[in-house]
Amino acid sequence: PRQPAKTLWYDRPRYVFLEFCVEDSRDVKVVIEDQRLVFSCKNADGVEFYNEISLYARVNSKDSQEKRSDRSITCFMRKWKEKVAWPRITKENIKPAWLFVDFDNWRDWEGDEEVERAMVEQYAEV
Repeated sequence: PRQPAKTLWYDRPRYVFLEFCVEDSRDVKVVIEDQRLVFSCKNADGVEFYNEISLYARVNSKDSQEKRSDRSITCFMRKWKEKVAWPRITKENIKPAWLFVDFDNWRDWEGDEEVERAMVEQYAEV
């Protein structure tokens, strides 16, 4: 049986970040499309995780990527319309039980572009 992974998200001027909280993930698959993201993996115990998100707005799937760590898989997706705030990550105005705002990384945008650029560069380094 598949189950959704706990997911944190936060908004930035140019990117939207999603973090799928799965420790010791394997068989990770992330498909980022212009209006949808599909995530799947297994954990060390063989539990299958699957999340499908219809995105609030369009992203540039060619300038979006993911990075796996021991504790999670982080996706960063380049917004099609930069500097437009996303009030939510989902197209529908519903909040799935597995989806949470990442308040540790959520902050006002003012003067934030340098911080955002540094974060993207940090994630891009494999």
